[in-house]
Amino acid sequence: MRQIKITETVLRDGHQSLMATRLTTAEMLPIIKTMDSVGYHAIECWGGATFDAAIRFLNEDPWQRLKEIKKRAKNTKLQMLLRGQNLLGYRHYADDIVEKFIERSIHNGIDIVRVFDALNDIRNMETALSAVKKYQAHAQATLCYTISPVHNIDYFTRLAVDLENIGADSLCIKDMAGILTPQIAGELVSSLKRNVDLPIEVHTHATSGISQMTYLAAIKAGADMIDTAIAPFSEGVSQPATEAMVIVLDESEAFYTNLNMGCLEEVSDYFEKIKETYLENGMLDAKMLATTPKTLLYQVPGGMLSNLYAQLKDAGAEDKYQEVLEEVPRVRKELGLPPLVTPMSQMVGTQAVFNVITGERYKMVPNEIKEYVRGAYGKSTVPISDEIRKKIIGDKQVIHVRPADLIEPEFNNMKLELGQLAQSDEAVLTYAMFPKVGKAFLENKATANKIGSKNDEKNTTIKINAVWS
Repeated sequence: MRQIKITETVLRDGHQSLMATRLTTAEMLPIIKTMDSVGYHAIECWGGATFDAAIRFLNEDPWQRLKEIKKRAKNTKLQMLLRGQNLLGYRHYADDIVEKFIERSIHNGIDIVRVFDALNDIRNMETALSAVKKYQAHAQATLCYTISPVHNIDYFTRLAVDLENIGADSLCIKDMAGILTPQIAGELVSSLKRNVDLPIEVHTHATSGISQMTYLAAIKAGADMIDTAIAPFSEGVSQPATEAMVIVLDESEAFYTNLNMGCLEEVSDYFEKIKETYLENGMLDAKMLATTPKTLLYQVPGGMLSNLYAQLKDAGAEDKYQEVLEEVPRVRKELGLPPLVTPMSQMVGTQAVFNVITGERYKMVPNEIKEYVRGAYGKSTVPISDEIRKKIIGDKQVIHVRPADLIEPEFNNMKLELGQLAQSDEAVLTYAMFPKVGKAFLENKATANKIGSKNDEKNTTIKINAVWS
């Protein structure tokens, strides 16, 4: 029998996909010790959109969240998702920022760093993977799975060989849209097993309704690990349910998981109460829990679906949802067939929304799309046509080198810019990721600390007076 290892995603991708990453640290911490007793291979709890959401919407310090989770997870590895040279932001950063961010992430508790690039441009992953190994964590390199005339088994196999050659410790097939079918999953995993000597993890979403079959096909072909989410935050645009996959695998004669079902039930019961709260307040929309086989046609990732719907809801244009879904593959094709994963998913999705709402395609173009077309994010899978390029950036010069080669070291300058707020490397990195939002967060935190200190002094004085009286 072969053990299949499970990575639990509820603290990151589970709630990111279903409700735009709104779980709070206070909601997470009471259950961490129980999760630590389940026997997971890893708990994915950081990276992705968690950093942005924490400081932008929750007024929480993501670094503090990581440290608090680490205190309670004594036996289970903590995993994060990192966007290569983009880190957790939406632009490329200088190599010194990338290395510093990874060093501090590992120092504060991360054991496994899953590194991907939205374009599968290996040049954008090398610095991050090298830094992860330098600071002695596990470097998992990612194949962002997508479908196109050029994204075939040979393409992904060549990419996997290249990633093994630059030092990856394991590989993840990242199917962010839930479009990896069982047949292709089996063929792809088999090809990787023949050509690379690394553990293979498979990540998919339940959006299209085929995810459990995909996992079983991948496992039978030799996959070593899968990503799942505890039942209350599973299915729909999230991952398959942890409990369901564990039961199926443990009942088989070929595989086992070694997970504690009693602890899993306790974790599930805990998150079920939290889920009900978010359904009641509207943050978790039932639409995100639905199965949508049309995903196989539109190839839109789970997190992208919830964000697109939220954008349209804010604009009072929910009725345009289907039209936007149909526009996404058209925009993607015109922009060189990028995989729809952060930040490309947000960029392509936003452009699709603009095209539909304005009624004129490319009348409004975000700066990020202009920079991408210019080559500032890396090399597109296939060349962008001269017609589309001119429509978006005119006659601006296109970049052909590794984008980060054009960025001077940034950390010390950002530290100077931040001034008195630069109380730690983590504070500087928060500012680096999101200059406006990050600085506002740090200012609010400093103000709150001052008020807290004054209250402590006042309370201390009262206590002293009480003693002396």
